[in-house]
Amino acid sequence: MFGEAGLAAARLEDIAKRAGVSKGTIYLYFPNKEALFEEMVREMVISQIERAELRFAAGDPDTQLREYYRALWSTLRSPIFETMHRLMMCEIRSFPHLAEFYVREVVQRTLRLATSIIRRGVELGEFRDADPDVGARMAHALFVQNAVWAANRTQFAQLTDSRDDVLLDQMTEFVLHALRSPSALSSEPDATGAGLL
Repeated sequence: MFGEAGLAAARLEDIAKRAGVSKGTIYLYFPNKEALFEEMVREMVISQIERAELRFAAGDPDTQLREYYRALWSTLRSPIFETMHRLMMCEIRSFPHLAEFYVREVVQRTLRLATSIIRRGVELGEFRDADPDVGARMAHALFVQNAVWAANRTQFAQLTDSRDDVLLDQMTEFVLHALRSPSALSSEPDATGAGLL
């Protein structure tokens, strides 16, 4: 209902009707539609972030960053993200409390997770001495924007023939190439400039 009607127009009675319960039943659990929206985000998005925080708490940074970007891309290419992104871009200004909640619990937590992986790579010398926060933010902007373009391939001729797995590989290699330390780059199998980058 939020995706179809939007945050402003969605009504608890319509949500209750679709769920097959009375409006009163919904009010037993949620005082308003904002609280229901927050719980929906917790169930559909934040629960995935919590699992990722455990999964990527330790390990080889290069491998983990690849796996992290694979998981991120899968989420960004899902119908859930498409709906959430549209709601955030179009309506969230009318709901400052929800905007603060979403940024704090989804955007910032996701960025912190990527930052922690990059920081480990810097500390281990696998990644160059770069600001991990900036690296995480730049990479996320790249992934989110490409997900938006991929969702509208007919309008973006450059992506018409690019499958999602190809786009994922392109972005991942681009980011890792930018992050790798000079010593790691010189030890790559093909450091002559041939290939993707």
